[in-house]
Amino acid sequence: MILDALFDAARSAQARAHAPYSQFKVGAAIATPTGMIASGCNVENAAYPVGTCAEAGAIAAMVAAGEGRIEAILVIGDGPGLVTPCGACRQRIREFAMPDTPIIIAGPEGVRAHFTLANLLPHSFGPDNLSTA
Repeated sequence: MILDALFDAARSAQARAHAPYSQFKVGAAIATPTGMIASGCNVENAAYPVGTCAEAGAIAAMVAAGEGRIEAILVIGDGPGLVTPCGACRQRIREFAMPDTPIIIAGPEGVRAHFTLANLLPHSFGPDNLSTA
């Protein structure tokens, strides 16, 4: 099942996160329409806020692999609260996803919540706004 593959890839990426300052490791995994899974983790930097979010890393890996569309994304983080994509990552996801794209939020125990991109970034500005066709 794609959800299991996303969870495993995100959890594996989370374990490799570089978070020496916050100690808050985040992993993300993307499924593309071709079935590829791309993952990423947060990478902090002493020159805050120069770090990279897990979602941005997963998107970069997806693009570097030659893919261009997010079918679904899963984000995993520890702690009691939901670890949803930050505002900048919501916009990054929008570049490659449709409003109904599933965004799945997980914790160590499994899936905690399901959203769509439209739920998290309503009335968004995206590539279609710049189309002249």
